[in-house]
Amino acid sequence: MTDSLRPRRSVLYMPAANARALEKAKAISADALIFDLEDAVAPDSKDTAREQAAAAAASGEYGRRELTIRCNGLDTPWGADDLAAAAAAGPSAVVIPKVSGVEGLAEVAKRLEAGGAPDHTRIWAMVETPLAIFSVREIAAFERVEVLVMGTNDLAKEIRAEPVPGRAPLYPHLATAILAAREAGVVILDGVYNDVRDPEGFEVEARQGFEMGFDGKTLVHPDQVEPTNRIWAPTEDQVVHARRVIEAFDEAKAEGKGVVTVDGRMIENLHVDNARRTLAVADAIAALGD
Repeated sequence: MTDSLRPRRSVLYMPAANARALEKAKAISADALIFDLEDAVAPDSKDTAREQAAAAAASGEYGRRELTIRCNGLDTPWGADDLAAAAAAGPSAVVIPKVSGVEGLAEVAKRLEAGGAPDHTRIWAMVETPLAIFSVREIAAFERVEVLVMGTNDLAKEIRAEPVPGRAPLYPHLATAILAAREAGVVILDGVYNDVRDPEGFEVEARQGFEMGFDGKTLVHPDQVEPTNRIWAPTEDQVVHARRVIEAFDEAKAEGKGVVTVDGRMIENLHVDNARRTLAVADAIAALGD
């Protein structure tokens, strides 16, 4: 189980072979960064990307941003070296692509331990295949897993789904993964939106992800950070309402009243729990200092 209140609204992929992009990332207000050694890096740049990602993760130059490294799979020529370098660098997490089950996660955990990775270096497991969807409860419950990351592009490809607005073909699979995350008490991140020239479409999909229950969204462009942070942050009105709900409930309890209403709506324990979470999330975001 993880601290689900740590803000992970905006999680930006950064190509680790691009030194200029890594430098720019120090000023981007994303909650977390994924230094990417996998899809965003050509084979002849893998070694450079690995060195630069490890150096960036260990540099202490990214402020409050959570730093992770996406490694290549262990079934590739680069995966073992990626994990060894990540273990030595000690980022917040390693992001593992195409996780299919706990056997692969156990091997990743074993290699992290052998490489001297600190306890705080967790696993973010990417869910992006049919097998991963069928195994998602076990993946989410694996001890070192802290975050599930939806790989929606690969999942759509694997199931031969059309990339339609609203993501109807993916909806049941996304919901299944959210259920598994909530059961295990881990964070879950929505997949990327590819068209960086379509900010309106991005906001619609990000809003959908928020309303479904995702804890944040993975991003491919810095311009997507601001709307994501806004969508996943409680509004001022929501914070005010949450305080009123808690105050009204506490007052009624103290007076021995059995029924509590706020703005004409009956308030129950679940509404109070939601209100407390709203305030906790707002406080956690405020602590970032943005």
